[in-house]
Amino acid sequence: MANILVCDDDREIVEAIEIYLSQDGYHIYKAYDGEQAIELLKKEDIHLLIMDIMMPRLDGIRATLKIREYSSIPIIMLSAKSEDTDKILGLNIGADDYITKPFNPLELVARVRSNLRRYTSLGSMDGVGKAVYQVGGLVVNDENKQVFVDDEPVKMTPIEYNILLLLMKNQGKVFSINEIYESIWNEDAIGADNTVAVHIRHIREKIEINPKEPRYLKVVWGVGYKIDKQ
Repeated sequence: MANILVCDDDREIVEAIEIYLSQDGYHIYKAYDGEQAIELLKKEDIHLLIMDIMMPRLDGIRATLKIREYSSIPIIMLSAKSEDTDKILGLNIGADDYITKPFNPLELVARVRSNLRRYTSLGSMDGVGKAVYQVGGLVVNDENKQVFVDDEPVKMTPIEYNILLLLMKNQGKVFSINEIYESIWNEDAIGADNTVAVHIRHIREKIEINPKEPRYLKVVWGVGYKIDKQ
């Protein structure tokens, strides 16, 4: 079963999350600020991180920026704030998902399961029906879960990889924001616009020479996104 690191300066919240996730079979590691979280990530085999934004010493935003320098594990951000700007900030700095306090324990467990499924799928070397998809210099090798641009490897988070794979598998087809969200997150696309747009921007920054004039990941204004056929 997966190892999950829970990081929040509120010890009662950490203990509560541990209870919910332990009942689902997960092994829990605990930290109470960003520095402790980074230390544990370097020592232990952690598969997913749940981290609060507002913490002493090193907050969740700065900690996530540091973690993304060397790790692509799923990160679910926690915050007492519900404004879109906070959600976008978390996604902008590399978080995969976001949940607002107070949260429904069942929703948190569901989001953990969903993010772990994507991460496990991205790391798996086994499976059926995998292939290599290519458009010009962009290659997605779904056999070993790698992305290359002009023969150079590109590191992606599980969310980014799965969005790109969806578009590469369906070259020429335009996907709306809601279709992308529902395909990748497996839930209703309520307020999905900003979430998908942030991840699309991250993908473009990684695969395009000039993200403002993309060669591969095109926007169809008022409709959605696509990757043209070769």
